[in-house]
Amino acid sequence: MHSTRARVPAAPAPALGAATERVEGRDKVTGTARYAGEHAHTPPDCAYAWPVPATVARGRVTGVDTCAALALPGTLAVLTPGTAPRLGEADDPTLAVLQDDAVPHRGWYVALAVAETLPDARAAAQAVRVTYATEPHDVTLTEHHPDAYRPDLANGGQPAFRERGDIDAALAAAPVRVDVTYRIPPLHNHPMEPHAAFARWDGEGDGTHLTVYDSSQGADPVRKTLAALFRLPEDRVTVVSEHVGGGFGSKGTPRPHVVLAAMAARHTGRPVKLALPRGHLAAVVGHRAPTIQRVRLAAGHDGTLLGVGHEVTTHTSRVKEFVEQAGVPARVMYASPHGLTDHHVVPLDVPTPSWMRAPGEASGMYALESAMDELAEALGLDPVELRVRNEPATEPDSGLPFSSRNLVACLREGARRFGWADRDPRPATRREGRWLTGTGVAAATYPVLVTPSTATATALHDGGYDIRVNATDIGTGARTVLAQIAADALGVAVGSVTIGIGSTRLPRAPLAGGSSGTASWGWAVHQACTHLAERLARHTGPLPAEGVTASADTTEEAGRTPPFARHAFGAHFAEVQVDTGTGEVRVRRLLGVYAAGRILNPRTARSQFIGGMVMGLGMALTEHSTADPAFGGFAERDLASYHVPSNADVPEVDAYWVDEDDPHLNPMGSKGIGEIGIVGTPAAIGNAVHHATGVRFRELPLTPDRVLPALR
Repeated sequence: MHSTRARVPAAPAPALGAATERVEGRDKVTGTARYAGEHAHTPPDCAYAWPVPATVARGRVTGVDTCAALALPGTLAVLTPGTAPRLGEADDPTLAVLQDDAVPHRGWYVALAVAETLPDARAAAQAVRVTYATEPHDVTLTEHHPDAYRPDLANGGQPAFRERGDIDAALAAAPVRVDVTYRIPPLHNHPMEPHAAFARWDGEGDGTHLTVYDSSQGADPVRKTLAALFRLPEDRVTVVSEHVGGGFGSKGTPRPHVVLAAMAARHTGRPVKLALPRGHLAAVVGHRAPTIQRVRLAAGHDGTLLGVGHEVTTHTSRVKEFVEQAGVPARVMYASPHGLTDHHVVPLDVPTPSWMRAPGEASGMYALESAMDELAEALGLDPVELRVRNEPATEPDSGLPFSSRNLVACLREGARRFGWADRDPRPATRREGRWLTGTGVAAATYPVLVTPSTATATALHDGGYDIRVNATDIGTGARTVLAQIAADALGVAVGSVTIGIGSTRLPRAPLAGGSSGTASWGWAVHQACTHLAERLARHTGPLPAEGVTASADTTEEAGRTPPFARHAFGAHFAEVQVDTGTGEVRVRRLLGVYAAGRILNPRTARSQFIGGMVMGLGMALTEHSTADPAFGGFAERDLASYHVPSNADVPEVDAYWVDEDDPHLNPMGSKGIGEIGIVGTPAAIGNAVHHATGVRFRELPLTPDRVLPALR
């Protein structure tokens, strides 16, 4: 059994709502937790692989000279488009690696070196010589690009275009109007653990079995993909993802590294490890696509919204369409009789964008909440009050009632905790020497998502309970919360529960993404444990040696579409200081208050909220990438040039939540919390910078080179 099986420290019932410490915490801090690239039982004949990325922005490979690489000590093979194993059909064309000579963007893999050691593999990859026939390329997103088109759907299956009423007429008649454009650059996930895989083939012919240890947010999707690519039945593919060092969406679907590792292992007949260098990640594991967002607001003198328009232009690759759904939050947030949300996408010679923490919401709410702040200033109205006045009774676009919506409570509680009442609304009035101080607010939302899952629960002869579900813990505390859910349903102490996750040999479960993990896996665990408790209540005498097992499959329950709009909400408050001599922006305080259903573990929940807020701080102030117009690819490819926040950047961050009882979610009454923390943070910081300086910046990040000239 390839799964984490750790005893949880004993805790008194009720288990849910208790701040239980992390099950795997000691393993991680002592280094005994094993990740994909450090498989605990690495065989002595393990080989190592290193990919060769394309150095042109567009074209085709005309030749691959492997002679120098193969002559190096330790080199076992160099796979090229002409020698690599042929793959089956892939739903995701980014996984069709080394299958033809096309180069759709800089960084696309064109060869793979395999050697006895990691240094040997890297040296061999550097010795490979590739020649190309280049073609003209375009990597620059512009607002009115001639190749832009409106897709049918944006990410998540959302309709790209929706309209209610007549936004143009509303704007023409409104006494107060805002019409502004905001820009966000490409952003990169950069999890602490780079993408890595270990692959091994066993047996021959019909008995062939592929085993993979992968850094992934979902082992079952990886198994399904590998089975299709290598033409195997799924039961002859095993994927293990025991510990995953972050993903933020970049590990949400199979990535080229795991396919290459399996190809190299098949070609050489040896087990193979492949860990991507960080400099490769920007080109092969997805990114948050840049967006150009026009927001139009029409309002009466009292602040009542009469129309909301949100139009988004973004890019995608020529390999696969991915459309950042940044306009979708405007369909949820505020009451308005007229509304328009629209998305256009431009195919460019860039890597394929993908999921990054709160795709759509993080980008779209920055623009919408910044525009709301601009409207509040135009009206002379408090920004908190403007949002409260436009609270909808039902979801604006669908007309569905909300299962629960406590945004106003979050705004009020956040304002109280932050000391908002003491704020001088006039911009650029708080100054201490060179430093200007300001405060800002923004709202946040994220949808409640759930996917069918299966799980088993076993009462053991020794008095313990064994829970199995192929969930993935990407650092969120899934093991711990699932143990709490099981203990609560069984009415036992958390310490009597063990959790098995992270392997396709366990009951099928969806990936960790969309803030849906706990709701999806937890529903199945709760149901399995409830069934087990019922069986035990009927059981007489001692348990058999194999224990008593119950299973659950939530396909029917979780697959229903309830007649409610289900979302989490939150309010973010920020205090910043701006150095008028250097243009540096420092965040002094961040506060988030959330309405996210029942909080199952305050300790892990607080960690998730704060982590999202810190990531939002990076989005606001330091993180950005540049598509190089001359050579293609992204200029910022490592943590020396792509700046994520450090401890010194985050002096004071607080997260709270309001109690929310929502019976229309799942048996636990929980909403996802992994992503909402990032959603409103960039806008709150940007609004605070405007309050500090009196200057409105509409392009992220707010780096000194952008801020300082505007202050002079």
